[in-house]
Amino acid sequence: MQRHNPDFAALVPVRDTACRKLPPSVKIYCVGGAIRDCLLKEPSGDRDFVVVGARIEDMVGAGFTPVGKDFPVFLHPSTHEEYALARTERKSSKGYKGFTFNVDPSVTLEDDLSRRDLTMNAIALDESGQLIDPFRGIDDLHAKTFRHVSPAFQEDPVRLLRLARFAARWPDFVIADQTQMLCQSMVASGEADALVAERIWQEIGKGLEAKTPSRMMRVLEDTGVWAAITKGAGRVQRKALEHLDRAAEENLPAEGRYALLIHNAGVDCFEPALFKAPKSHQALASLLTQSFLTRDSLIDALDHITAASPELIFNWITATDILRKPERFELLLGCLRVANYLSQDHANTLQGLAQWVVGEAAGNAVAAAAAAWHAREAKGPIGDGPGHAGSIAEVVRLARIEHLRQSPLFS
Repeated sequence: MQRHNPDFAALVPVRDTACRKLPPSVKIYCVGGAIRDCLLKEPSGDRDFVVVGARIEDMVGAGFTPVGKDFPVFLHPSTHEEYALARTERKSSKGYKGFTFNVDPSVTLEDDLSRRDLTMNAIALDESGQLIDPFRGIDDLHAKTFRHVSPAFQEDPVRLLRLARFAARWPDFVIADQTQMLCQSMVASGEADALVAERIWQEIGKGLEAKTPSRMMRVLEDTGVWAAITKGAGRVQRKALEHLDRAAEENLPAEGRYALLIHNAGVDCFEPALFKAPKSHQALASLLTQSFLTRDSLIDALDHITAASPELIFNWITATDILRKPERFELLLGCLRVANYLSQDHANTLQGLAQWVVGEAAGNAVAAAAAAWHAREAKGPIGDGPGHAGSIAEVVRLARIEHLRQSPLFS
């Protein structure tokens, strides 16, 4: 099916100098996400192109640089956009790498589109600006439906994760019944067991950054994928999902959303062997759990600040490594607030007190204390050991605590 749409001018393939070096019989199409996003009136991401009727040597001879490890993908010599040869694939073993590919020039555009995951991603745009939609992806976009293109969907377990991620991005879309059943059968057959930690995190990390992360989690649970990739974890609590969506509404970055998920779902679900989340994400998740365990004493101190111990407040603030990573402190406050562990007033108070620990005036107080220590030390050693009252580390710590004590909140 072909349809013309004047809104696609920026996506239409252009026969520039490099493309004109290809044989005249070769056809070039823009495909995939850029087309889908334009149809949804959303900003389009990177353009991807499919080349029909070309050989590998044709692409290299025209100046394109081969970069694909598993199948022929090339970078344009000027724009550096990706051009892939039209291909078909055949399942040869379990997992997302278990394929053999055919990139013969006889492979047609429809052959190539038929191997894609969802109908909304199987739409192409030719050089004349015509949309080519053999699997009625446009109709499914209008109906807000995720539908698999063909039974070949079940051959790649990563598509289970991608479907859940798409559901987080477009939460008002529904999954076609046949697609839902196909996902469940994939899990039952053990296909999801072939997913590796790096790919799991790659998709889940993107889903956490989407509009409604809770939808991703529910799709993973309803299809059985969540239990498969977490080795039998139960459903995530509703409270956790509410926290995720609130974090999205308040634009907390991915680290914060991950920390809220792991804190509520349980650390056993996120062992390094199962998920490859960045170390910064894992550190914040651990910090959130520690902060939860000490929140009662912290809140009591904040509610009775004039009688509170400045050292208790100091220890809580510096446990976040605020001196080296002040952004982590701010993000932790955001997580605690989203999870209803801290009120906005408490968070504001902690932000103000933190400046008495790490601000310029605190730095001046530390410098003065350190200079006095060095002057005394020059007359003879005062003591040694990192915990000794006479050590420079202890002098600096006590200077920051004493400066914190000068905050008007403690008076």
